[in-house]
Amino acid sequence: MKTRHWDRHENGGITFTELGFGTAPLGNLYRAISDADARATLDAAWDAGVRYFDTAPLYGLGLSETRLNPFLRDKPRDEYVLSSKVGRLIQACAAEYRTGVGKWFDVPCRREHFDYSYDGVMRSFEHSFSRLGVDRIDILYVHDLCEFSHGSREMSDMRIEEFFQGRGYDAMLSLREQGVIGAIGGGVNEWEVCQTLAERGDFDLFLLAGRYTLLEQTALDTFLPLCEKRGIAIVTGGPYNSGILATGARPGAFYNYDPAPEHILERVRAIEAVCEAHKVRLVDAAFQFPLLHPAHVAVIPGGQGVTEMDSNLAASRADIPAALWSDLKSRGLLREDAPVC
Repeated sequence: MKTRHWDRHENGGITFTELGFGTAPLGNLYRAISDADARATLDAAWDAGVRYFDTAPLYGLGLSETRLNPFLRDKPRDEYVLSSKVGRLIQACAAEYRTGVGKWFDVPCRREHFDYSYDGVMRSFEHSFSRLGVDRIDILYVHDLCEFSHGSREMSDMRIEEFFQGRGYDAMLSLREQGVIGAIGGGVNEWEVCQTLAERGDFDLFLLAGRYTLLEQTALDTFLPLCEKRGIAIVTGGPYNSGILATGARPGAFYNYDPAPEHILERVRAIEAVCEAHKVRLVDAAFQFPLLHPAHVAVIPGGQGVTEMDSNLAASRADIPAALWSDLKSRGLLREDAPVC
């Protein structure tokens, strides 16, 4: 398994496997899976050499973290990298008030409560420790300070102010300065929010979901150059834009968590045609494209089963000819300034 080393503070840094494991699907995202199937998927990832695992309290309302607990228990702690997130507290509630009905299946009766304050960050961090059963979390991301999660730019801005003015940011700095965690960052669906955070605070890396992919490269305008200048690392989540870059432009394909609109289907069909001409799977190109940018250290697609895990592994190992990227650029399907070597 290929790795990338990041050491912004020159204190030893963190080594990422280029293929990481995003554990939202293990929280029964969109369908329930058994504990045995979740464990089999994790075991397949470990046996293949995956050593970066990302989770969050939101994923399955705690289920993802508790499923990681027995899996990680017998693993040497220095052999893997673990990240989780803060910004939500997961509270017990009656069934009718549960968060994420129709999204999270067969999960505990819990509801999310956004809390980006100092105390909220510390409580969330301690709760994650308890659910995960570990003695160290390597990376802590502030989660979902974005319009996608809060419904409007105004609400996103309000939550960002809450994070800074309520001293949630100070809590994360304190944890890093104490050496309790190795790095702090943001786990966000919009690069513009990541840029705002980077301009206002001292962040080490960002987990950016779905915004630097074969379909979208506007992060090249200002955000990714800023990251390169400051030594900020990028982990790409959602490299398949919710599925369409893995499944192709088939009927019912998903883009950004919803059925793909026609203009997206058309663009994916065009990208698929170029991939087919070069005898490359669309999913392979989609996985490897973000890693061609120098700020990127890992890609973390989800996997709800061993078959999906095997597909991600194959994508991470595929040989992509340079001519594929050149053809995509010549056809206007990839930005000219996107790094491809």
